[in-house]
Amino acid sequence: MIQRLVVAIGGNATHPKNIRGTTGEQEEIAARAARALRPLVDAVPEIVITHGNGPVVGKIVLRQYYAREHVPPMRLDVCVAHSQGGIGHLLMQGLEDELVRADSERRVACLVTRVVVDADDEAFARPTKPIGPFFSAAEAAEMQRTHGWNMVEDSGRGWRYVVPSPRPRRILELGLIASLSQQGVVVIAAGGGGIPMVLRADGSYGGVPAVIDKDLTSALLATELGADALLILTAVPRVAIHFGTPRQRDLETVTATELVGYQREGQFAEGSMGPKVKAALRFLAAGGKRAIIAHLDQAADAIAGKAGTHVVAG
Repeated sequence: MIQRLVVAIGGNATHPKNIRGTTGEQEEIAARAARALRPLVDAVPEIVITHGNGPVVGKIVLRQYYAREHVPPMRLDVCVAHSQGGIGHLLMQGLEDELVRADSERRVACLVTRVVVDADDEAFARPTKPIGPFFSAAEAAEMQRTHGWNMVEDSGRGWRYVVPSPRPRRILELGLIASLSQQGVVVIAAGGGGIPMVLRADGSYGGVPAVIDKDLTSALLATELGADALLILTAVPRVAIHFGTPRQRDLETVTATELVGYQREGQFAEGSMGPKVKAALRFLAAGGKRAIIAHLDQAADAIAGKAGTHVVAG
């Protein structure tokens, strides 16, 4: 019996690359996510849902660039806050609709969440986090030349804009998230990894231009909440080694030690499965019992042990 669960939904699962990104399309995808998550809400007393924002926050930045002569651009942390609100709203509405149809008394809350990072994190000098749409090599070269954007090839799928991705250190709204969850509210929090903040000399906090990896923030949140499990939902059914080759092998149940070995072999691409594996390992290293990586549509089966990759201590 799982009492407390953190569910992390990947950005590409909520905004796949095969859509234009219209509001109607995003509503349909949020409704699909809600249908997949409903059985978890029915079964788990305390549930917190996080989500990625990679495609969306990149589009916000791109939209700003093209409108820059008419509207002053926002700093990247404010763009993250905008993506939190927009994606969170769609997920919240989708889940509320599902709960109303089921005559459930549970309700959903979306909490804008700030996450503290170190001001001297080396990530600020070495941007690695891909956001936004995919570009061809020629388009990426033009973006780099005309906009000064750092562009990298992302897992064979095209070129993307990369930004700093510092390590999450502390979740400022942790107490509120825990309190709401303990009351039975389904909490949507830490969207896009959280709004990146640094501690100022006077004890206040200020936003910084970065995008925190949502899987690492989810692992931190699951640890701090004392979650029984961390469920990372993505667009593939299982973690695989030798991915995309004739030697591909899906992993069902794997120990943390075995997974570290595969990680050291370079089996998991940094722009795709790498952060999810890293998050699973961090959760277990901090005392977590089980981390699961599975397809969004198989969320209920994954919790039941019938789908996904289950990472356990050992």
